[in-house]
Amino acid sequence: MAMSGGVDSSVAAALLMERGYEPVGVTMRLWNEPAEQKRQGCCSLDDVDDARRVADQLGIPHYVMNLKEQFKENVVDYFVSEYTKGRTPNPCIACNRVMKFDILLDRARQLGISKLATGHYARIRREKNRHVLRRGVDANKDQSYFLFDIPREKLGRIIFPVGELTKNETRDAAARFGLKTARKPESQEICFVPDDDYPSFIEKYAGNIERGAITTREGDVLGEHEGLPYYTIGQRRRIGVSHPHPLYVTAIEPDSNRLVVGPEEELYAERMMLGNLTMQMQLKDGVELDVQLRYRSGPVKAAVYFKGGGAEVIFAEPAKAVTPGQAAVFYIGDTVAGGGWIETCSKD
Repeated sequence: MAMSGGVDSSVAAALLMERGYEPVGVTMRLWNEPAEQKRQGCCSLDDVDDARRVADQLGIPHYVMNLKEQFKENVVDYFVSEYTKGRTPNPCIACNRVMKFDILLDRARQLGISKLATGHYARIRREKNRHVLRRGVDANKDQSYFLFDIPREKLGRIIFPVGELTKNETRDAAARFGLKTARKPESQEICFVPDDDYPSFIEKYAGNIERGAITTREGDVLGEHEGLPYYTIGQRRRIGVSHPHPLYVTAIEPDSNRLVVGPEEELYAERMMLGNLTMQMQLKDGVELDVQLRYRSGPVKAAVYFKGGGAEVIFAEPAKAVTPGQAAVFYIGDTVAGGGWIETCSKD
């Protein structure tokens, strides 16, 4: 049982016991800067202590695994590298895929433990002799988007005990079990970035962040940006130029160190190219699917054409703020069909 020290994984552990399992709690130590560890998040020292207290309360074994080196290599370095390439990464997906459902799942196997449980709001079901990943019951907490690239052959070894619950039901269960984390607030920030200050963090690990030109799509210079990591596609505030009409970040070009801005209509794309696909189902070329472009957005209708290890996605209606570096996840109803990573987007 992966125990982060939060209420979700705490309740998941208690539910496993209630269902007759004998969970072994494991907390991963992932980051190594003491000043940053004092903040509340899934990597903090306080959370390690909370996980240990809940395990003691439940009477289950609890271990702490030092995986700092693997986390730095697979999550932090990826995060910094993507931003320096002008892309917007999703480190939570990388952390889930590598740290939990690769490294931790493999450690469980080495210890003779057949399954790994986490506190994610998603569901795994066995259908037609295979396991499928589905959205969690709570639409506001569903985390299947972050889990799309778990290889489907691993799904049979994974349990999501709170996937059938709403967040309020999880809180109620924590109170019923008398867990110490019942009223613990959720962390909203990326756990290893202090105060959500991405540029300072990236500059620390990648070197100086250079200023550069802010231009229109046609190349007209409007001002100077503070460094490309300060911006993301679709951003409107804090661009730093005055203009009679609202301007949005429409492109980030690291090769020329140029930040491209324009009116809202320039944010819309008719198609995008995906790389590094992970498919949970075999689909026909040209299949029409629901495609989710970011965690806090509803799905859009699109047709998907597979090309090698990637795919071309053509939207039924133009989609706004399609962002290279983010994940695009395919759904059929509430079932995850697969997904990939946004490489490029275009209007035609």
